Amino acid sequence: MKPQIFTRLGSWSKGAAQKALDLAMPPHCPVTREETGSADALGARAWGAAHFIETPYCARCGVPFAADYGAEVECPACIAASPDFVHARAALVYDDASHSLIVGFKHGDRTELASMFGRWMARAGEGMMTKSSILAPVPLHPQRLRERRFNQSALLARSVAKETGANLCIDGLVRRRATPPQKDLSAEGRKRNVSGAFGVRDDKARDRFRGAHVVLVDDVLTTGATLSAAARALKRAGASQVDALVLARVVKGGIGAI
Repeated sequence: MKPQIFTRLGSWSKGAAQKALDLAMPPHCPVTREETGSADALGARAWGAAHFIETPYCARCGVPFAADYGAEVECPACIAASPDFVHARAALVYDDASHSLIVGFKHGDRTELASMFGRWMARAGEGMMTKSSILAPVPLHPQRLRERRFNQSALLARSVAKETGANLCIDGLVRRRATPPQKDLSAEGRKRNVSGAFGVRDDKARDRFRGAHVVLVDDVLTTGATLSAAARALKRAGASQVDALVLARVVKGGIGAI
């Protein structure tokens, strides 16, 4: 009985302290800076600006369509050159609003946003994951990890696992070599840049991935080159299927361009 009482007292104390802190320093929206109900919530204006991805979208890569062409229809890019993952889903379109959120998360130490992002991503990945799926974050090279101090994809994967009950394998996938940032490279340059960059850490990780459904987790999908390179490494390790789940994805030409 006593341990339960102490647990309840601890939870009450923590909640009371958080309420007192919120009164003294009200939480603000990470985009608009308007006051919000909690530190990991968007304000009304930011909600209005956010573009969440809903059906219809490409059956493979999840890019949104302007019209409903059918549940199994793939976009022209996937038809021309299929990615190495089977499905990819994203919570948001990558635009000015989501850019502000992601930059604050990755470079502004707003790691508390991972909880909110995980809820969005879990919703986006409904039907793609089960509790037997393994969530594997796209890894950073050790040098980049030391510079940033955390892997944003690992924080997202933890949050999604908490929301869905799926399995989590934080460090089974590794980045074998440092690669230059992808942002200034062409689509072909991105492929070359990450080709062969990923591998499985050791035999223990290989055993875990063998025959498993693995869902790669990352923050942004642009061309899919990084996710495809990581998927190839997992398939070489024996994964039965590799899918991808990201916070936001680039849509060429803007909303509803396809």
